[in-house]
Amino acid sequence: MKVLVTGGAGFIGSHLVDALRSRGDEVLVLDDLSTGQLENLATHEDDSGVEFIEASVLEHRVVEDAVARCDTVVHLAAAVGVKLIMEAPVSTIVTNVRGTELVLESASRHGRPTFVASTSEVYGKLMDHDDVERLEEECDWRLGSTSRRRWAYACSKALDEFLALAHHDEHGLPVVVGRFFNTVGPRQTGRYGMVVPRFVEAALRGEPLEVHGDGRQTRCFTHVSDAVEAAMGLIGCESAWGRVFNIGNDEEVSMLELANRVVAFVGSDSAILRVPYEDAYGPGFEDMRRRTPDLSRIREAIGWSPSRDLDAILGDVADSIGARLDAES
Repeated sequence: MKVLVTGGAGFIGSHLVDALRSRGDEVLVLDDLSTGQLENLATHEDDSGVEFIEASVLEHRVVEDAVARCDTVVHLAAAVGVKLIMEAPVSTIVTNVRGTELVLESASRHGRPTFVASTSEVYGKLMDHDDVERLEEECDWRLGSTSRRRWAYACSKALDEFLALAHHDEHGLPVVVGRFFNTVGPRQTGRYGMVVPRFVEAALRGEPLEVHGDGRQTRCFTHVSDAVEAAMGLIGCESAWGRVFNIGNDEEVSMLELANRVVAFVGSDSAILRVPYEDAYGPGFEDMRRRTPDLSRIREAIGWSPSRDLDAILGDVADSIGARLDAES
């Protein structure tokens, strides 16, 4: 196949490009490099099977042409990261909603099977207020007030899901939605608030690790290779069309425990500091205490389960960041 990957120079996107090329697919990458980096695609610099277009998913004619030239579409381009969302709420909403709208319209016109990336953020604070042990795809979602900027991202991605499923129901578009839960691995930057690379880089530099809030909030981290395997499995599964799937790992870890594990893992003597949310993100920031996926649906659909644990994630992230720091020194 020839596969269009929007956001293909980004973290998840570049790993997907690697996997698609490994199985013999041609890839057309569309990325405006606002958060992605060409160096993520460095191994494909002389690869005739990878074509790169520097453009935004908001450029209608470019998107239309790219979709028409490919057999399948993987839409990953989005504004991501808590820090970016807090600093640039307008571009977050416009990029996520309008960009997805344009991609889905073109995919529907040309009948191209499409994977749309969503996020566990759409569940909001559900696990904090209801008796929910695992987040199932059909759970209700519970977001905060519209005055809390944090929830704009979750709402924009929920609207992406509504659009994708509406195109399936109204136009017969073969589309599947994947909700990623805290995907982590090599090439990820902590620049936009991603906690694992942020902790690992601080520990490697011997700098303090900043844990926000009381540190008892938990998250589940998914190795990017596992996430890519899940996405590729869903793309090729016709029974998945018109449905939403969690893509994650259900191994929970608190932020304070994560910080301690990172320090021990890299053999650092870095201090661990607790920083109030308002100091990190400004007044009015809201977070959730837990976010743990139920993986039953994807396991039943394509037989997928994550195979890499947190130690494997930390090892790969430490190797990647360590190599970069060595090159910079």
